[in-house]
Amino acid sequence: MSISWPRVRSLLRKEWRQIFRDPRSKRIVFASPILQLVLFGYAVNTDVHHTAMYVVDHDVSAESRALVDAFTAAGWFRVTGTSDRSGDLLRALDRGTARIGIEIPPDFSERLHTGGARVQVLLDGTNSNTATVAQGYATRIIQQFGADVATELVPAGIDVRARAWYNPGLESRVYNIPAVVGTILMLMSLLLTALAVVRERELGTLDQLMVSPLTPAELILGKTLPVAAIALIDLALVVAVSLTWFDIPFRGSAIALILASAVYIVAALGIGLFISTVSTTQQEAFMTMFLFFLPTAILSGFMYPVHTMPEVFQVITLANPLRHFLEIVRGIFLKGDGVLQILPELTILAVMATAILWLASRRFARYVS
Repeated sequence: MSISWPRVRSLLRKEWRQIFRDPRSKRIVFASPILQLVLFGYAVNTDVHHTAMYVVDHDVSAESRALVDAFTAAGWFRVTGTSDRSGDLLRALDRGTARIGIEIPPDFSERLHTGGARVQVLLDGTNSNTATVAQGYATRIIQQFGADVATELVPAGIDVRARAWYNPGLESRVYNIPAVVGTILMLMSLLLTALAVVRERELGTLDQLMVSPLTPAELILGKTLPVAAIALIDLALVVAVSLTWFDIPFRGSAIALILASAVYIVAALGIGLFISTVSTTQQEAFMTMFLFFLPTAILSGFMYPVHTMPEVFQVITLANPLRHFLEIVRGIFLKGDGVLQILPELTILAVMATAILWLASRRFARYVS
């Protein structure tokens, strides 16, 4: 069936006026993505800085003091209390005045030079994420301290120098914020598309559109093209804030990002269009959208790495467009990927977008017929 572009343009003008007539819509479309990015950028942070640490030093030697200084020098830990009794350390963890505690035995300095020195590290495991990160930092500090002492005693040794590529500071913000771009695009595309058709039905204007010369294909274009344009504008805003405010590196191709985002937006629009056709009210569409969005975000690798999930859920994530887009956008931002590097994931995303849009279009055609 042929498409009349003059009719589509008329519908597009109507949709633009309807979106921007309400001041609340402007805030949702433009201010909300920036607010979400700022909130996610500061709140979703797994870095450990100035973590409260309690020290029990039974050795009270220059070596034990040097170990404590090694913990505080990097800024990851700060000493909130010291004692020579083990019970004080347990009470500090129990009261929450310390998140981590180290206990240095009386023979620490002697064993440090002869071999077999031990240090006990106790962690508050109520927050497993903080405890895991703090444990990793503490282990690295102790190992590095031991290696430095061994080098002083035996100068001839192996000089190990570790460097993290793509994210030298190992900052969680650098890893998380590019992923926020994907979640915001998904959320805005779902929100604007899922409510569009249902709102027309509630207002009674859908019946007028159905008896007009507009075909289902023209209705789909008229409903989705404005949302796609808004999503691309939001993409530019969010990326600009990421680069200027959060100083996130962008090492890849802008063309690759725009191309991947366009394909991803098509998939999100298809999902939103499908939700609008299975909902009878805006409240139902809103609830259905969030019931879909939350599992999608959880199974995308945004909050938790995919490789740490059970194998069954790892397989399920392969059908998640957000998972593939996050791998693309992180590669573009941090690794410097171009179109050729993202081509495998982009192909999968394009196939998914085509299938989703085809299914949503058929459903929508039956919905308005």
